[in-house]
Amino acid sequence: MRKTSILLALAAASLCVTAAQAATTNLVKNGDFELTSNGTSKQLNEGSYARADRTYLSDWSSKGYNFVLNGNNIDDTNAATALALWGPNSYSGAGPKNGLGVSPTGGNVLAADWDYFPGPVTQLVSGLVAGHAYTLSFSYGAGQQVGFRGDNLVNYWDVALGSSKQQTASLANVSQGFTGWHRASMTFTATNSSELLSFMAKGSPTGAPPFMLLDGVSLVSAVPEPSTWGMLIGGLGLLGFMARRRKAVVAV
Repeated sequence: MRKTSILLALAAASLCVTAAQAATTNLVKNGDFELTSNGTSKQLNEGSYARADRTYLSDWSSKGYNFVLNGNNIDDTNAATALALWGPNSYSGAGPKNGLGVSPTGGNVLAADWDYFPGPVTQLVSGLVAGHAYTLSFSYGAGQQVGFRGDNLVNYWDVALGSSKQQTASLANVSQGFTGWHRASMTFTATNSSELLSFMAKGSPTGAPPFMLLDGVSLVSAVPEPSTWGMLIGGLGLLGFMARRRKAVVAV
């Protein structure tokens, strides 16, 4: 009897854990931009033509002046990088103390110039259910390329899932500055089982190379699917049954 009770309790707990995991599954692949080849800090490759001076980013497509930067040397002008941003480590530690550093996620970050040859970074997301709501969340900020100066008072991401579009809050960045990292959360309703997720850097004024930064991209179901609710209710029901059964045994 005791062995049966233990097995039932384990089954109930397993159902609850499975339901929780299903509700929080990230549908975005490589949302932290760690899966790359041919190094970082070089412009992202476009199309299928291979180039030695390009970074290759798994699961994403890029058009425009977009990069993946290593957060550990994002401002290090002495490192073997093709692009760096103004920060404390620029020019052997003589750079501006603007607080630029690793993102909340750590590791690589996506950097997109909205002034020079701007273009989107996209991923085809699968596993959606038409008519269901999904929460998109990510960290973002704005910096400036080393060697350039000038205020950029408007910096934001244009974000789209399929035909639905939203914008992040705009960030104001001073010359040689960094806005700090901010967190964004948006809700989209899917219209198909697969839809294109797109990030496009935007801002003004032009002429002072600005870079929008992005990391930790996640897309999860805003409301658990019916099958998930079924697993959760089933697990809770089993736990409730076990509790009532235990009370009955004690009463006898």
